[in-house]
Amino acid sequence: MTSLTEFFNKHEDDALKGISHKNSIIKRNIIAHMAVNGECTLSELTKQLHISVPTITKLVQELVEENIVTDNGKVETPGGRRPNIYGLANSAIYFVGVNVGRDFMGYVVTDLQNNIILEQMDPTFELLDRPQCLDRICTNIEEFVSSCGVDRGKILGLGVCMTGRVNPTTGRSYKYFTSSEESMREIIEERVGIRTLFENDTRARCYAEYSCGKAKDENDMLYLHLGRGIAIGIVMEGKLYYGKSGFAGEFGHIPFFDNEKICACGKKGCLETEVSGIAIEEKICSLIEKGVNTILREKYDRKEPIHIDDIIAAAKNDDNLSIELIEEAGEKIGKAVAFLINIFNPETVIVGGNMAAAGDYIMLPLKSSTNKYSLNLVYKDTKFRLSKLNENANAWGVAMLIRNQVIGL
Repeated sequence: MTSLTEFFNKHEDDALKGISHKNSIIKRNIIAHMAVNGECTLSELTKQLHISVPTITKLVQELVEENIVTDNGKVETPGGRRPNIYGLANSAIYFVGVNVGRDFMGYVVTDLQNNIILEQMDPTFELLDRPQCLDRICTNIEEFVSSCGVDRGKILGLGVCMTGRVNPTTGRSYKYFTSSEESMREIIEERVGIRTLFENDTRARCYAEYSCGKAKDENDMLYLHLGRGIAIGIVMEGKLYYGKSGFAGEFGHIPFFDNEKICACGKKGCLETEVSGIAIEEKICSLIEKGVNTILREKYDRKEPIHIDDIIAAAKNDDNLSIELIEEAGEKIGKAVAFLINIFNPETVIVGGNMAAAGDYIMLPLKSSTNKYSLNLVYKDTKFRLSKLNENANAWGVAMLIRNQVIGL
């Protein structure tokens, strides 16, 4: 094996054939098995992968010599010879995850076991649909990879997620930078020189919630993202659900209201037009202009923008108008969520995004409305909880997804 990158980027249709090709596939299966199941003995690998003992012994020893697998010594057994136990050497291989948010960029470096080695945030970034912004995204990623302290040769995958409609198969965004003939994935991969996955941010966050949150033992889950926009991530039978074109989860664009408000998607009456963070920001500014009292009036009078985070902070400071707007949004979202749980019957609905920080102000009316409009048996089978992961979980999730793609999970 000349390099880790070459080893993991070999595909079954490559020119390499025969025993060498077969052994490379088995090695990747060994790594994938250890990544999912943790430490194991040679006997366990033989049974699980249906490979002979001599072959497993030889290939595991090669992986040890290549510093991908470690020999962790003897394992205690009730009797007889004590076998050696083997596990992944996390310092051998790394992955980078990047979240391109509306007003920040987040970065993580993870190892083979999805542990975060390094985490950074750039709050100075603003996502704009301009060529200069795309160039800055690439430059920022290049600079992070160069300065993260990890040997570039050990970084086998780069995951990048972004808001809006994203098809990970084509590697394209269908909201930003759509004029380029090359896909976003191709542009970033060419600039950075690392195998790249381009993914939707809500789906990436959903996978982080599923893999590392309390939902890891559940097979059917919905992640409800309540930010400046509204979207969902879907896990069905332990797998992310994409739909035919990779656009599943556009929950915010359900034509839910009979109003004349034009959504960002160009349609009228979408769920986002009434209950998204942007909609709540517009509502509070309109009400302040009409003379309704709020502790945010001073900020408005200074002509400073009022963000959904400001409204949540004001609600926690007992501002009645902010509380009313958040509770109203929770009630409307809950009615829409009732449709979701009636259709999908999930084990868990996890609520995340900016608005999740409102806590009970959003969750109590959301759950009450969902209960009111959903089937009782379905509602009783569904657990609701707030996300416990931080703002950079999107980057973590997309790092996990590129890791899975590279090692063949």
